[in-house]
Amino acid sequence: MDECFHENDYHVSRRIYSNRVFDQVHERQAQEIQSLRERLGRACGCTDKWAVQKIKGLLPILDWLPKYPVKQWLPGDVVSGVTTGLVCCLQGVAYALLASVAPVYGLYSAFFPILTYFVLGTSRHISVGRSMALFINNFLVVSNKQPFKKNLLYSREAQRILVACTMTVLVGLFQVAMGLMQVGFLVRYLSDPLVGGFTTAAAFHVFISQIKTIVSVPIHNHNGFFSFTLIDVSRNINQTNIADLIAGLLTIFIVMAVKEINTKFQHKIPVPIPIEVIVTVIASAVSHVMDLNSQYGASIVHSLPRGFAPPQIPNIALIGKILGSSFSTAVVGYAVAVSVAKVYAAKHDYTVDGNQELIAFGVSNIFGGCFSSFVASTALSRTAVQESTGGKSQVAGIISALMVMIVILALGPFLQPLQKSVLAGIVIANLKGMFMQISEVPVLWRQNKIDCLIWIATCLASIVLGLDVGLLAGLVFEMGTVVVRTQFPSCATLGNVPNTDIYKNMKDYKNIDEIPGIKIFKCNSPIYFANIDYFKEKLREEVGFDAVRVFKKRNKALKKIHKLIKKGKLQATENGLVPVASLGVENQAFEKEQVPELDEGASQPDSEVKVQVDWTSELPVSVSVPTVHIHSLVVDFSAVSFLDVVAAKSLKLVCLMLYLYCSLLSHCSNAIMHLHNMIVTFMSLQTCMTFCLPQNTR
Repeated sequence: MDECFHENDYHVSRRIYSNRVFDQVHERQAQEIQSLRERLGRACGCTDKWAVQKIKGLLPILDWLPKYPVKQWLPGDVVSGVTTGLVCCLQGVAYALLASVAPVYGLYSAFFPILTYFVLGTSRHISVGRSMALFINNFLVVSNKQPFKKNLLYSREAQRILVACTMTVLVGLFQVAMGLMQVGFLVRYLSDPLVGGFTTAAAFHVFISQIKTIVSVPIHNHNGFFSFTLIDVSRNINQTNIADLIAGLLTIFIVMAVKEINTKFQHKIPVPIPIEVIVTVIASAVSHVMDLNSQYGASIVHSLPRGFAPPQIPNIALIGKILGSSFSTAVVGYAVAVSVAKVYAAKHDYTVDGNQELIAFGVSNIFGGCFSSFVASTALSRTAVQESTGGKSQVAGIISALMVMIVILALGPFLQPLQKSVLAGIVIANLKGMFMQISEVPVLWRQNKIDCLIWIATCLASIVLGLDVGLLAGLVFEMGTVVVRTQFPSCATLGNVPNTDIYKNMKDYKNIDEIPGIKIFKCNSPIYFANIDYFKEKLREEVGFDAVRVFKKRNKALKKIHKLIKKGKLQATENGLVPVASLGVENQAFEKEQVPELDEGASQPDSEVKVQVDWTSELPVSVSVPTVHIHSLVVDFSAVSFLDVVAAKSLKLVCLMLYLYCSLLSHCSNAIMHLHNMIVTFMSLQTCMTFCLPQNTR
């Protein structure tokens, strides 16, 4: 028989399989189950090749350094390293203000972590530095309290440094432990909306913390809601230092303007204009020549000693007070670092090992914390500078560390006249990228409202409650949305697109027809203990009847009909039930399908008179029987990824109810016999299940 197909029509024909037949035909292979002893033996087995791979995995420098193409990559790495090193120095000094410590500690934080990451890291382009300075600032409130409150041997700054270094070491220990346990995948729970809201809140905290430096007024330390800082600034606004205010505002305006130029003409300018370096040099010169500190009372860097501080041991007594804060900092720092590293890895076609990155940052923080360095992560702006100026590998990072070392050992005194408001202005100007994330909220709302709510909730919680508690609150809210989305899954009734074999949600399209007598129900979520009740409720709503209720009502009606027949008030004929004239009911014809009375837990007696009932017509008894408008139910499980035991048991009950209804109406004596096989098919998640229900006239 010839068939005519249109140009874009496809005719697919294949054999229909059951799971058992498919496994037999294609010879399914049994999975090899190893005992614990066998698995441990394989894991602990050591060969030369295995040992070399493990060593290179723990020390990636042994893998990439021997292959380093000197002629092709070294020139770009040198230029990038020098440029990034200058930015490292200035940002290190600037971000030291966030922790309210001497600027030299910011330089330490821009130097020590790079050394270990050069050996252990797997990303070629990220610049390691103090992007987590705000966390340190929030948690250094502890240093103003015990255990140092009564210890006169420690100055206020020494207390803060000891707290910060202890926290840095603890963060490193958390990261190394997570790396060794191969739990780098946990960072995937920090979704992009959550990280976006969190970093935006962090930018707000940074901005508020720098206002006091811009206006140069005294305030108290506050952790959490930033309105207290604003209140202190407003109360002391009459003490504003005009010289610091002008320098800070000019710095913000100039740095932001030049960065816009760098962005707009990035394809025409071979190297971005190092505006932070230029502004810092000019501001230092002006402050030195005009003696702004003595003449106008400007707040300057003052002391920037040469050389490195001696190593110090973390204070064990502080660990209990900063344990939670350290863990959240470890997770967020790693999440930000790996996210940025993967972006550049995809751009330059190489891979980043997430678990090795945990170990690299962990060791960097442990090493740096012992040398007065603070928590290290990816420095976003410096990473962009390092990549855009031609950096090809970790060699650019080690060269930038050499530039920082030169400043620490020799050039530090040249920055002593620099106004702190200039450094604060540099910090604020570099926050623009984080603040611009707010513009993504309307777009996110149009794309996915739940993701937008995650962004907003995390941002507000981090602003009001502080970054550590806010991150936890945002994570809990995010997990809650996942639970809600699976607990209340999207269910739909499918209809047929006319003249096609395409089935779509009937609520989404106007020109879709529901097949008469057939209901197609689709669930777009895993079915498990938390949402099985919701699934059954939605199925009942879409089908339009409760099988158990229909079963009981029809059984009750049949009992009354049989009583009327026995009393002689009804007669059962070939054409149906004929009421006696004294009953006062008009004769009605019923279709010719015979339906037995089924009592719960009892079989129908052989002597019982069989009757024919049309359930769509008015019944001769006062029983309200729900109308059933379908004869087949198709349950589409193509989008269901798994079932748990509770869901499987509940689905068996659903099948049992529908088959009881079938057995009541059509004598399906083998219906229950097929129930087990159908549930097995259900558990293997075939595309759909079909319940063939009898017509109403049974």
